[in-house]
Amino acid sequence: MGKIMNNASASMSDRITELVKHLRNDVPDCLAAGVIDLSTGMLLTVETVDTHPPEVLDLLAAATFELFQGRNVVMIENIFKERRGVSSDRHYFQEVLVNSDNLTHLFIRMEGQDEMVSVVVCRRTVNVGMLFAQTRRVIKEHGPM
Repeated sequence: MGKIMNNASASMSDRITELVKHLRNDVPDCLAAGVIDLSTGMLLTVETVDTHPPEVLDLLAAATFELFQGRNVVMIENIFKERRGVSSDRHYFQEVLVNSDNLTHLFIRMEGQDEMVSVVVCRRTVNVGMLFAQTRRVIKEHGPM
């Protein structure tokens, strides 16, 4: 486990880079990690064991936006909040787990930063409980961006 940067002295870019590095090192079976800014639709940083064409990484950012803030997702969130009497502007969906044939993708909104989403990609054989626990721990240790 590496040393976490002091939030007061590090730029946001440095803190995000450090977060992604810790996700890659601390999350079991992690093949890739990154952070997406939903307000701009940009992948801010990524660290991966493979090389990927830029258009694939751009699509990851766009797909993440759709998962969390696509029109239908926001409508569902609003219906859930209305039915439960929630009046907060906070997004209802905070975490999304997606399994493909070979990989497991975990998307988590950053605490205190609804527009920032961390993504971790692991082998499908990952222990999902450990995936959630370690990802949440690393994000919490790095605090709000």
